[in-house]
Amino acid sequence: MARRNMHGKVGVKFKAGFTASKQKNMMRNLTSELIKYGRVEVTEKVAADLKVSADKMVTLAKKGDLNSRRLAARYVRDIYVDKEEKTTALQKLFNEIGPRYAERQGGYTRAIKLVNRRGDNSPMCLVEFVE
Repeated sequence: MARRNMHGKVGVKFKAGFTASKQKNMMRNLTSELIKYGRVEVTEKVAADLKVSADKMVTLAKKGDLNSRRLAARYVRDIYVDKEEKTTALQKLFNEIGPRYAERQGGYTRAIKLVNRRGDNSPMCLVEFVE
């Protein structure tokens, strides 16, 4: 039985191109972009993970206490939503999105299926916040 990820006579048997840290960083970026723009176009499999992480951030924003804000600040990227007003994605999450869903008990995002991507025929989805 050959060992994996080992160099030798046969070369590298297996090398994953996508690590867990890259997956986590992609989810952080997409969640921040979803907060900033309100909708993001991604593949179906990424959409399922994005809905979970975005719903967790909205749940933290609904609580609104200091601990929830610190937990969300660890995950959401520090990007400006509005540069003139100097509003960050975290401030938009806690000041606008959290109070909007105060009465709702879950299901803050939805994924709408779109046509397949032209290059590799990958099924695409539009992930957006529910009104």
